[in-house]
Amino acid sequence: MKIIFMGTPDFAAKTLEAIDRAGHEIALAVTQPDKPKGRSGKLAVSDVKQYAIEHGIEVFQPEKVREASSIARLHKCESELIVVAAFGQILPKEILEMPKYGCINVHASLLPHLRGASPIQTSILLGDKETGVTIQQMGEGLDTGDIISQRSIPIEDDDTGGSLFDKLSELGAELTVDTIKDIAAGGISPVPQDETQASYAKKIDKSMGHIDWNKDASEIERMIRALNPWPSAYTYIDGKMLKIWSAGTESEKTGTPGEVAEVMKDTITVSCGKGSLILKEVQLEGRKRMDVHDFLLGYKVQAGMDLA
Repeated sequence: MKIIFMGTPDFAAKTLEAIDRAGHEIALAVTQPDKPKGRSGKLAVSDVKQYAIEHGIEVFQPEKVREASSIARLHKCESELIVVAAFGQILPKEILEMPKYGCINVHASLLPHLRGASPIQTSILLGDKETGVTIQQMGEGLDTGDIISQRSIPIEDDDTGGSLFDKLSELGAELTVDTIKDIAAGGISPVPQDETQASYAKKIDKSMGHIDWNKDASEIERMIRALNPWPSAYTYIDGKMLKIWSAGTESEKTGTPGEVAEVMKDTITVSCGKGSLILKEVQLEGRKRMDVHDFLLGYKVQAGMDLA
């Protein structure tokens, strides 16, 4: 099948690679413009662009895909299908109706649950027991199109935003290839989403990582996993930022929220609004990420210290 692919991050690149390896003709890879990265401000290419360049696929990087010139560029491809995965721009009706089989979107949740920008992290934040990937026929709303196919996986107790991202990237790539095959064979029956079950995942930003010790320990532990590797969960000790990369919980609470309750050889226990958080892996501002055991060898932490 002749396909236009639209996507930007590594999640999308995995899907592009799977489609390419399945033998489909990728007429064009559409991705976001190169953006400055880091302190140097050097322009960085997206993962989708990187894959496309390495495999001889033509790249198109419109500032606004809805502009007439961009739409005209897509028309020239005469594609049969447009596949979208974490592209980052809203598609107008003219593009949605352009190809023979329309546009399909690869979304990392079991729609209609968790429409929006951060379904992977939010599923962990909420304590969901499972998540998955949905392939939907794209409409003009935000992830509101009819469901073509879905596949689910359990969320493990030790899953982080990063580990779940990797699992769903692979799952999404596999499901997309299978769904394209079904579309070509005329074997799909899209099902409208149940709007009464819709929920949304807002965009993640750095400020979300600041730990509120008044919350339940279990909720804070989920936040630590969900925001790993980015933007990461953090608190402060002696006025310095302390990132927390790994933690456990216990049901007992022995002090005011944010207070260090106990310091052991390998752990630091901090009281929360309900229960306590057991710090296992941390990173002090300006230092490397390390186990609490190694951290305590170079930094004195005592019971009663305030991390709030």
